[in-house]
Amino acid sequence: MKGISVKKFGGPEVLTMDNNLKVPSHNDDQLLIKLAAAGINPVEALIRTGTFPNPPALPYTPGFDGAGVVEKIGKNVKNFKVGDRVITAAAQGSGTYAEYVVTTPLFVAHMGSKLTFEEGAGIGIPYYTAYKLLCIIIRARAGETLLVHGASGSVGLASVQLAKSIGLKVIGTAGTPEGMQLAKGNGADFVFNHRDKDYMKQITDAAPEGIDIILEMLANVNLDKDLDLIKTRGRIGIVGSKDQAKIDAIKIMFKEVVVTGVLIFLSTEAEWREMHGALEAGIKSGWLKPHIGLKYPLAQATKAHDTVMNNAGTTGRIILQI
Repeated sequence: MKGISVKKFGGPEVLTMDNNLKVPSHNDDQLLIKLAAAGINPVEALIRTGTFPNPPALPYTPGFDGAGVVEKIGKNVKNFKVGDRVITAAAQGSGTYAEYVVTTPLFVAHMGSKLTFEEGAGIGIPYYTAYKLLCIIIRARAGETLLVHGASGSVGLASVQLAKSIGLKVIGTAGTPEGMQLAKGNGADFVFNHRDKDYMKQITDAAPEGIDIILEMLANVNLDKDLDLIKTRGRIGIVGSKDQAKIDAIKIMFKEVVVTGVLIFLSTEAEWREMHGALEAGIKSGWLKPHIGLKYPLAQATKAHDTVMNNAGTTGRIILQI
C-alpha cells in the first residue's frame, strides 16, 4: 500500500511517501479499515520531532484520525461489519497517513451516510477533545457562558457547535476576518478579533454576567489573560500550548478558579463509549458538521504539517486525501 513513513525524527521533511508499505495485519480483536481521508493534528507534528513523551519506534506511519470503510474484522469484533462507513480517532495499531489502518473497535465510531469521508476525517481528535473537555471534565451546563479562545480552528469550531447544541452562550475569538466569520457561521453568539487591542473589553461588554468557562487553545499566550476574564469559581480548560505559560497564581487563588487540561489518549473505556454515542448522535441530528479548511493529497503531508504548525490564522480542519 502507499503511505507516509517516518524513518528518523525531525522537521516536516522526514515525512516521506512510500508506495511499498505492507498492509497492516489485524488480529481477532481488531478492524482493518480502508481509508479515504485522514485528519492532521498538531500533536502528530510534535511526535514527528521526537520531542514528545514516549515517541514511537522508528520507522512508523503517523496519524490518529481517519474515515473510510471497514475492510476486514476480527472474529471477536462486535457492532461493526465489513462495508460499514466509519471514523477512527486515536487509532491504535498503525497510522492513518496510509491507505489502510488497523485499530481496535474502542477507537472507532459509525459515520453513517450524512457526511463525506473528508468530513468524517475532520471529526477525530478535535470533536472528541471538545466533548471530553466540555462535557466530561468541565461539565458545562445549559445557560452558562463560554469563551472559546481560538474559535476558528478545528477544536474551536467543534467546541462552538457542541456548546450551542447543549444550550450555552458562546463567545469566540479569531485572528482574521475569515476566521471570525467562520466561528459566527458555526453558531457563536459573539466573535472578536484577538489581535485588537481592546478585544478583552469587547468580551466583557458582551458578557456582563461574567464568563463561566474558557477553552484555551494557546495557553502560553493567553492563560494569564483568561484568569482576568473568568468569573469567580469559573473553569478554564487548556487544549493546547506551544511553550510554558507565565501566570499570576494569585489570580487563581482569589477567584477559586479551576484550571484543567485534556488529553484524549488518557480516556477510559467508559469515556470512549460516551463520546462515541454523543458524536454519533450529533452526526444524525445534524449539529456536528466539520468544516474542512484545507485539503492536501497524501504525497503532500510535509506541506500539511508545515501548515498546521505555522499558519497565520486557523480556519477549520486540514485533511489528507487518500
